[in-house]
Amino acid sequence: MNNKQSGFSLIELLLVMVILGIISTVAIPYLLKAVHRSEESNTLATLRTVSAAQINYLSGKGRFARLAELNAAQANSLGTIAGTDLLRGKFTFQMNPVAPTDAQLKEGYTIIASKPAAGQETAYIISVDQTGQITQIFP
Repeated sequence: MNNKQSGFSLIELLLVMVILGIISTVAIPYLLKAVHRSEESNTLATLRTVSAAQINYLSGKGRFARLAELNAAQANSLGTIAGTDLLRGKFTFQMNPVAPTDAQLKEGYTIIASKPAAGQETAYIISVDQTGQITQIFP
């Protein structure tokens, strides 16, 4: 009878677990940074789309659009409307003033996208106005 068994020893398994722990400790912060950059890039692209859509709305209606009107004109592709706000990912888009009149919308608009601070992150705020200029605010 041959009772010789083969396999991994406990030391070898522990060594593999330690190596995996070290790799995950190094990789997770980089992954989280990449996710945050991706969200911010997506928001910048959304603001560019909003700016172009506002120009189209102005040419058709003679004034700029509120967020709900703009989202409806874009087949609800900009995000989800919640009251006067537009929600997309972790960002909330708001007009300034929050409920502009038609007269104010003939003059211009400002849309502010903000992501609240969570944990060690700082709040991230981006705005666009009728000139199409996108401004990032780092508090």
